[in-house]
Amino acid sequence: MLSELEHYSTIALYSAMIVYSIAFVFYAVDLANRSGDAARATAGGAAQQQAAAGSGGVATLTRQATQTRTASPAGTGVKQPRSRSLRVGFSLTVLAFVLHLAATVLRGIAAGRVPWANMYEFALTATCAIVLVFLLVQFFVDLRFLGTLITGMAVLFLGVTKINYYVSIVPLQPALDSYWLVIHILVAVLAVAFLTLSFGLSVLQLMQTRRDSRIAAGEPGGVRFLASLPNAVRLEDLAYRLAIIGFVFWTFTLIAGAIWAERAWSRYWGWDTKEVWTFVIWVLYAGFIHARATRGWRGTRSAWLNVIAYAAVIFNFTIVNVFFKGLHAYSGL
Repeated sequence: MLSELEHYSTIALYSAMIVYSIAFVFYAVDLANRSGDAARATAGGAAQQQAAAGSGGVATLTRQATQTRTASPAGTGVKQPRSRSLRVGFSLTVLAFVLHLAATVLRGIAAGRVPWANMYEFALTATCAIVLVFLLVQFFVDLRFLGTLITGMAVLFLGVTKINYYVSIVPLQPALDSYWLVIHILVAVLAVAFLTLSFGLSVLQLMQTRRDSRIAAGEPGGVRFLASLPNAVRLEDLAYRLAIIGFVFWTFTLIAGAIWAERAWSRYWGWDTKEVWTFVIWVLYAGFIHARATRGWRGTRSAWLNVIAYAAVIFNFTIVNVFFKGLHAYSGL
C-alpha cells in the first residue's frame, strides 16, 4: 500500500512537471506577444510623429502624445488587458499546483509523517510553496508576468530534485522527531517562497533599468516586452515589500531552529555549518532592507544585493546540504 502511494506521488510529480512546462510555453508566448505589441506601438508612434512634423499640427502632436502614454500603461499603473496566452498559462499553473500538492501529500501519507525529512521532500514542499504564494499574491497585485520565471524554476528544481536528491522513504531521525520540525520547516518554505518572488522582481528591475539607460542614451531599448511591465521603481518597491515578508519568516526560521537545537542538543547555537549559513542569509537580507530604508540604497545597488542574498539561499540548499557535514546533514544522500 505504501509503495503504491509513493508510486502515485511520483506520477503526480511527473504530471505536474509536464503541466508546468506547458504553462511555461504559454507564458513565453505572452511575453512574445508583448514584444510584438511594443514594437507596433513604437512604429506607430514614430509614424505619427513624422506625420505631425510634416503637417505642423499642434493638435496632432497632442493627440499622439496621449496615444503614446496609453500604449505604454505599465509605467503609469494602468492595467493592461489580459491576453489569452496569459490566462491559459495561469490556469495551467493552478492545475500543475494541484498535481504538485497531490505529489507532496501522497509522499507524506506514504511516509506516515510530514514530508520534510530529507532534501527531496524539502525541495518538493518548497517549490510547492513558491507556486502557492505566486498564486495567492495575484489577489493583491498582478504579478503574472513572473509566470515564466516561476514555472521555469519549478520544472528545473523538481527535475534536479528527482534526478539528484530522490531517496526512498525512511523513518525520521531521532533529532527530527519533534513538532519543531513542522514549525521550523513551515516558516522556512514560506520564507523561500516570498524571497523567490522578490528575487524575480529584482532581476526584472535590473533589466528594466538597463533598458531605460539605453533609451536615454538614444540606443535601442533591447528586450521589448519590458515596455509592457511595471517600471523599475515599481518593480523595486514590490521586491522590497516581498523581501520584508520573507525576512520576517526567515527570522522565525532562525529562532525556531535555535529553540529546536536546544531541545535536541541542549544548546541554542553551536556554529554548525547550516546554522552559520542560515545566519549569513539573515544578515544579507537584513542589510538589504536596512540599506534601502535608511541609507538610500536604491536602484541597481539595491537589486544586486537582493540577488546576492537569494544566491546565498540557493547555495545553502544545494551546496551546504550536500558537501558540508554537520549536525544538520539530513540530505538523505
